[in-house]
Amino acid sequence: MSPEKSSELSLETLIECFADLPDPRIDRCKRHKLIDIVVIGLCAIICGAEGPTDMETFGETKAEWLKQFLELPFGIPSHDTFGRVLSVIAPAQFERCLLNWVNKHVKLPGREVVALDGKTLRGSHDRAQEQDAIEIVSAWAVSERLTLGQVKVAEGSNEITAVPEVLRQLNIEGCIVTVDALNCQKAIAAQIRQQKADYVLALKDNHKTLRAEVAEFLTSVREDRTWNFEIGTHQTTDGEHGRIETRRYWQATAPDHLSEKAAWCDLASVGMVEATREWGDQQTTDIRYYLSSLPVNGQEFGRAVRSHWGIENACHWVLDVVFREDASRIRVGNAAENMSTLRRLALNLLRREKSEKRGIHVKRLKAALDEKYLLKVLRS
Repeated sequence: MSPEKSSELSLETLIECFADLPDPRIDRCKRHKLIDIVVIGLCAIICGAEGPTDMETFGETKAEWLKQFLELPFGIPSHDTFGRVLSVIAPAQFERCLLNWVNKHVKLPGREVVALDGKTLRGSHDRAQEQDAIEIVSAWAVSERLTLGQVKVAEGSNEITAVPEVLRQLNIEGCIVTVDALNCQKAIAAQIRQQKADYVLALKDNHKTLRAEVAEFLTSVREDRTWNFEIGTHQTTDGEHGRIETRRYWQATAPDHLSEKAAWCDLASVGMVEATREWGDQQTTDIRYYLSSLPVNGQEFGRAVRSHWGIENACHWVLDVVFREDASRIRVGNAAENMSTLRRLALNLLRREKSEKRGIHVKRLKAALDEKYLLKVLRS
């Protein structure tokens, strides 16, 4: 960064997160600095941009402001340059930049719930090239409302192979990790425990025998037909838009008769949630089962189970509705995955900025209109 740049406008902390990002371009194509391209792209996404053309427009409109902390030796890159660079940056290296930001800015509270879940970038498929839509597995800190890391699911594979990669990136010591039924796997449970965290794993028919045993046992717990087991219960009731939802939680010490109990690392308890939804004269009931390394505590078990869906409501929904991720047709090379990383970093920065109390949509609009506020977001 040039010495004459104002320290008040410095973005050194943010720029340091991209310091080790390798530039994949050959020398004759390095007319624009990689850090300038990345920072302009990030600023543009914060302000509402959806792709390279928007990034060029943002850069041209904000050129004088950008020159206060970027060198821009050849002015603002073209949309072709933004698109080309995003398509060739190595996604794993770009995702490392997101992790660098997390490590610098995020200190997880004790017993934080970290939810892991996959999201398909629906617009990234290309029938002409026989390219399937990309799926990304993300780790979400529920109370902090931040993405901690992400990994693309390998082509021809599924989330089971990506979840261990995401976990390896993270310091989850003391956290409670939640996953859906697909990722209810012995190896994943063991890895979570090796990383000194607890797990709550949704249990469905991919472990049919075990699920049946857990269901039978917890039915006897609910009906008070057991003895010598520690039992915890909890209940929550919510109502909105004319609908009332009641969740009843039961958690008990995992019995020794469960098949393969010893194969599940530090399996300490099993749990059940009965969710009843009522609206008008209609009612539905859904029952779900879980394996956990947590000791029996009905309230903590209930918090972990319910918190898992925060990644759907506060992350995936916002990316689709506010950032229009599913509608994006960016798909050349690595561009779709790298754009996904930029969106998540932008969402993290917007979440960290606390002075504006309204939603993400309003924050993006304000950042586009107010350069001082955009700078505040970038430095959050």
